[in-house]
Amino acid sequence: MEFRQVEHFLAVARAGSFTGAAREVHIVQSALSASVRRLEDELGAPLFERTTRRLRLTEAGRTFLPRAQRLVADAGLARDEVAALAELTRGRVAIGTIQTLTMIDLPGLLGRFRVRYPGIHLYVRDGTVPALAAAVRDGELDLSFLAGDEPLADGLVGFAEWTQHLVLLCPPGHRLGDGRAIPLTELDGEPFLVFSRSGIQAMVDRHAAAAGVRLHRVCEATHVPLLVELVAAGLGVTVLPRDVAEHSGLPFAEFAHPGFRRRVHLAGRERVPANPAALALLTHLLP
Repeated sequence: MEFRQVEHFLAVARAGSFTGAAREVHIVQSALSASVRRLEDELGAPLFERTTRRLRLTEAGRTFLPRAQRLVADAGLARDEVAALAELTRGRVAIGTIQTLTMIDLPGLLGRFRVRYPGIHLYVRDGTVPALAAAVRDGELDLSFLAGDEPLADGLVGFAEWTQHLVLLCPPGHRLGDGRAIPLTELDGEPFLVFSRSGIQAMVDRHAAAAGVRLHRVCEATHVPLLVELVAAGLGVTVLPRDVAEHSGLPFAEFAHPGFRRRVHLAGRERVPANPAALALLTHLLP
């Protein structure tokens, strides 16, 4: 059954004749008659009583009529909803982010996006880089900020890239927070606060192991603001992005080791997102 056959049936039912219906839908009468006849063949019953005086619906036609009307109405509603998505008057976009996103003001950008597209629902999730990357690949997230010192994994497309420098955040008055660049060996035995389940911590662990440095782990935290407060309270030192350190007001040290930097990507699944709302947000976020 073709949708246009249903539309032709409804036109004939409204007009009461094939001639009037043909004028309404702008096709020749013979083509309209053939279309309705094919529909009747597919349904297995005549829909009209064809007499010389007037065209009437059969019992099958009267049964089919309300269903055909709903079908056409639903199709019209579907067209309107798809058009609304394309015109960005409604829709949904999901984006992931890391806790240590410092290069852009994501809340501010999302706020301005919301003002511009008030009908679009925003979903924001933070998490670990592996979890966020998997969510993008699986379609749970349209876009995500991802960080690491390795290239993007297969199945992901990068739209923008930043470099993030990592530093050693220190308590007030700490011997290492005097502004000099320090070798990694200075961390050997130093009370260290672990940024749990973080790509930053994984990077620190790799470099420390390669340099034979023993990290004296005294505390673990999963939340960046809490980690900063723990450092401020004198529990130990930790490694965080330079922007976070500068914002904290605490002393920090650069590393003489060249490996303490990582790339932050804005990534997705497709070069051009199929979701119109995701494409609009991507355009809004690109530097």
